[in-house]
Amino acid sequence: MSSMTRTSTRAAAAPAAAPKVKSARKSRVDPLYYFFLFPSLAIFTLAVTLPAVLGFVYSFTNSVGFGDFEFIGIRNFIAVFRDEGVLGAYGFTLAFSLLTVIVVNILAFLLALGLTSRVRFRTALRTVFVIPMVISGIVIAFVFQYLFSNSLPLAGRSLGIEPLATSILANPDLAWLGIVFVTAWQSIPSAMLIYIAGLLTVPPEVYEASSIDGATPWHNLRHITLPLVAGYAVINTVLGFKNYLNAYDIIVGLTDGGPGVSTRSVAMAIFRGFEGGDYAYQMANAVIFFLISITIALIQLRFTRGKGGIA
Repeated sequence: MSSMTRTSTRAAAAPAAAPKVKSARKSRVDPLYYFFLFPSLAIFTLAVTLPAVLGFVYSFTNSVGFGDFEFIGIRNFIAVFRDEGVLGAYGFTLAFSLLTVIVVNILAFLLALGLTSRVRFRTALRTVFVIPMVISGIVIAFVFQYLFSNSLPLAGRSLGIEPLATSILANPDLAWLGIVFVTAWQSIPSAMLIYIAGLLTVPPEVYEASSIDGATPWHNLRHITLPLVAGYAVINTVLGFKNYLNAYDIIVGLTDGGPGVSTRSVAMAIFRGFEGGDYAYQMANAVIFFLISITIALIQLRFTRGKGGIA
């Protein structure tokens, strides 16, 4: 008994084994990482970073895109803010982007609700609704341009419907409706898929518990579904607004910025300026547009911070 006591006492008195000290030497990076990193970094620098920096420099010059030039300070930037055509393009682009974001998110969410409910042929219907997403925007624009300019007016005259007798794309006050419609038609599938992914993450047990408490479908939608998919709405809003600010191909295919300049976007104004020899002037416009886009993105993130898991 005493020997066991002495043994346990010595074991208790023995110092604990020192923890293994990790080697301070950093692990060596596999050279294969650099093999993939540097070529990608070089391509990105040459294709994106370097042109952006050069464009910013040219915005302070009178360059026409080639030949000699001289620095003229901020005169190009001042001229942009005095150009009614450019300001009109900004107004159209911002209004078009805001309206399209609202239309796309509402319709995409409603479609997602329908395609996640217990309806027959859900998989087939999802496939059909996704088709517009995989078609080129310029192809979609040319198809709808033909429909708006020929098929619908012909049907309107045959049926005696006066508003459809003429193409809305030829009306300066209505052409924007056609652009919003076609852009939304192409954009809804991608937003719908994001909403479907969000709806599928909602646990069915939540709806079962609410039904036991006597909640109606409207209460489920308002108090369960909408709060739980709010983060996905934020994603669709940020991505959609960014894409619509850069709208170009669908507008070119539908109206080419017309009638007149009533549907000319900022991207169109910049590209047309490059073609017309206003290289430095439109580079200043591009810098301003970039700063506005960054500001809008920061504002969106500021107001959506902490919602739907966005930090």
